[in-house]
Amino acid sequence: MQLFNNIKIDWLGKRKIFYVLSVALFLIGVINVIFRGFNFGIDFKGGREIVLQYDNPIQISEIRNLVQNTSLGNLEVKTFGGETGVLLRTELQNLPSNLFPIVVANIEKEIDKIYPGLPRTIVDSTSSTVTYELPNHDTTTALVAKLFNAGYQAGKVSESLDNKQMVVNVGISEWIKENLRGKIADNNFIVVKEGYVGPKIGNELKQDATIAVFFSLISILVYLAFRFKFIFALGAVAALFHDVLITLGLYAALYGVIPGLNLEIDLTVVAAFLTLVGYSVNDTVIVFDRVRENLKIHKTMPLIDVLNMSVNRTMSRTLLTGGTTLLTTFVLLLFGGEVLRAFAFTLFFGIIIGTYSSIFVASALVLEYAKRKDKKFQF
Repeated sequence: MQLFNNIKIDWLGKRKIFYVLSVALFLIGVINVIFRGFNFGIDFKGGREIVLQYDNPIQISEIRNLVQNTSLGNLEVKTFGGETGVLLRTELQNLPSNLFPIVVANIEKEIDKIYPGLPRTIVDSTSSTVTYELPNHDTTTALVAKLFNAGYQAGKVSESLDNKQMVVNVGISEWIKENLRGKIADNNFIVVKEGYVGPKIGNELKQDATIAVFFSLISILVYLAFRFKFIFALGAVAALFHDVLITLGLYAALYGVIPGLNLEIDLTVVAAFLTLVGYSVNDTVIVFDRVRENLKIHKTMPLIDVLNMSVNRTMSRTLLTGGTTLLTTFVLLLFGGEVLRAFAFTLFFGIIIGTYSSIFVASALVLEYAKRKDKKFQF
């Protein structure tokens, strides 16, 4: 299928207009990054993640509704491993101090339910645990087992025969369990895992993500320098930097402006940017391949005409490939839910900007270099 097969648009003749557009978009992004900054997800900021396993399949939207008023801030809810698994993430490291006594009171109620009137003393309390001293070792052992079966993370302080102390976790998972327990009829759950992502790990992930994107661009530069000429490779990589930086700027500019697009940067978004880099450079390589072919055929034709001819002849392919991909990512953006929205957003706007940069950044840079150096390319 061929579209716009015989178009003759002077793309590169209008390049200075688009230089202004690119600079304007870049400055808008930079200003928003400086004054508003990025909103990072739990992967980068640190926090807690809890995995729940239900007895029967659940609707993830129902879980989101049940936990939205838990006073835990931005709580991310995703499916985990299947229809019965739920992954909850919060940027909080520990349970808020105002919720701590509520969870302790619930533990006390459960103890009284198991052993009514049991004498006990709280001998220690931290930001995430409470330690009880009980009458004897046997009672301690039995109560630990019963609390554990009831869903609490309880354990003995020591395995010695004279140990009378029990420690119970008073963490975020306990508060989430309190808010979910019994809310879905005939569908009980257990906490499979509670993990912790510290700020130091988050900073390391930021560095690793930046390094991953940077080295992918360097690898592309080296590959294209061998395949074409160095200025072609430099133009392609400049276009990729252009795509990544402007799309990142959109994250900062649109946060809190458009409902539903309060997107955080996490590892999924990093994967989307790496996908975008691969897609965008492929579009640029298609154009450069046609430029190389036309330079061999039309040796006396001015370079600007060769570039325009090459862009025009690849336009059908660009519109068909980019259009179908955009349609798919647009559907994901609308109906993919919270989990896929950031990924779809990055690809959707990244593909548009990437197609634009193949013409007005990559090709334009080659043309500007040739004009300044009065150079003709031969392949």
